[in-house]
Amino acid sequence: MKKTMVATLSVVALVFAGTSQADAPKAGSTAKAHTHEPAQAEGMPSINVPADARAATATADRFNNALHAGDLKTVEVLLDPDVLILESGGAERSRKQYLGHHALADAKFLKDAHVQLMQRTARRSGDLVWVGSESEIHTQKGDKPLTLLSTESMILKQVGDDWRIVHIHWSSRPKS
Repeated sequence: MKKTMVATLSVVALVFAGTSQADAPKAGSTAKAHTHEPAQAEGMPSINVPADARAATATADRFNNALHAGDLKTVEVLLDPDVLILESGGAERSRKQYLGHHALADAKFLKDAHVQLMQRTARRSGDLVWVGSESEIHTQKGDKPLTLLSTESMILKQVGDDWRIVHIHWSSRPKS
């Protein structure tokens, strides 16, 4: 697979998180945050994030928003130095390796893409939170529209009052 396609597929999965903190349920909110039911309104994501995982989920959103905006400085801050990123059968085993390879291509791909979060689930265990997201990425391939189904899982570790991403796994495929 060409490097560009690998980077694109990587970004696609990343894009899932192109939602903002405003999209996340607020602390103290009971709306959909603790249920397994689908979202009530068409086009609204199904969110299953308990209160104790919301701060980590907000960090995941900040990361994806920064990547989408091409803000690699913020991307760098939010990744643990020893982050492991798995995508398209490959691995990047550190923040330095990711920033030196796919990060720029991922940001370029996401710049003009629209990411629609479909589902998100998160859980906390001690100082770790995992966040699983499913999204549709709407973009162009040449002059033709392209929709990708993207999944992303992140593991974040609490460091003091902050959260750092220690693992990401991205996967995507064209929507049929």
